[in-house]
Amino acid sequence: MKTTRRTLIALALASAGLTPLAALAQGAGSWPTKPVRVIVNFPAGGAADTLARAIGQPLSEALGQPVVIENRGGANGNIGGEAVARAPADGYTLLMSSGGMVSINPHLYARMAFDPAKDLVPVASAARIAVYLMTKPQLPVNNVQEFLRYAKANPGKLTFGSPGNGSSPHLAAEMMKSQAGLFAVHVPYRGAAPALQDLLAGQIDFHFDPGVGLQHAKTGRLKLLAVGSPKRSPLYPDVPTLAEAGLKGFDADSVFGFYAPAGTPPEVITRLNTEINKVLGTKAIQDRIVALGGEALPLTPAQFAAKASEDSKRFGAIIRERKIAAE
Repeated sequence: MKTTRRTLIALALASAGLTPLAALAQGAGSWPTKPVRVIVNFPAGGAADTLARAIGQPLSEALGQPVVIENRGGANGNIGGEAVARAPADGYTLLMSSGGMVSINPHLYARMAFDPAKDLVPVASAARIAVYLMTKPQLPVNNVQEFLRYAKANPGKLTFGSPGNGSSPHLAAEMMKSQAGLFAVHVPYRGAAPALQDLLAGQIDFHFDPGVGLQHAKTGRLKLLAVGSPKRSPLYPDVPTLAEAGLKGFDADSVFGFYAPAGTPPEVITRLNTEINKVLGTKAIQDRIVALGGEALPLTPAQFAAKASEDSKRFGAIIRERKIAAE
């Protein structure tokens, strides 16, 4: 009788003391066997980059493999997002992004080269990042009420920066303009860091900072007037929310987190979610996130997906109202 291929495989597994199911489990459990690449879809120096690098080191130790950070910014995060969406779904390429690419960009772009909701899967949220209303020191205002009055009295004379057209800091400014009835000129940049540099240089008048400029507010190089969250920041308990200034229900927070290509094995996503949430539970990482003006936000993949859907509705409304489109 001829020995079939199936019989030979079964004999080989038996000689190794493994059943076919055990062999499959062993293969899944062997991940990772090489470095894991995390693509940050914004330039170095911004909140997404800072979070990726802060979490990447302890995550590397937990996985037993290097976690390599690669910045690939542009098009409001779409360039880096597409790179991950097109990558092999093997757990070795991840995306660190603000929630904007998933919750905002589909409302901005008539066409995208990929569908974030279908081509990417949520792995683990990292942080809820607040945005802070900051002005250059030369602006003749000392609190948020004075700023709103000054902006209304000088329509079109003030300029504000953002990490890009349709980014959450841009939408925060548009929410403020809509509710306060004021007009200011938007200057989009390729990331939060270059926008911050021009604010420090006095080239623009104000912006909503996603945390990277807080160190300069502490030293007086910038004026910190308000936070765009529903509640005050524990880092700056004396800084009011915009809701307290009369802009009711104002919420411009964004959730940053990790995504993987659709089709990534569920057991790999579970492992990553577990390890990232452990990292988020450490005081060292929580302190780093607080320094960015945010808070650690460990969620399950399902909870992360639900939050993205909720944010999509909120930001989509202001995009339609203000007729914002990608440039």
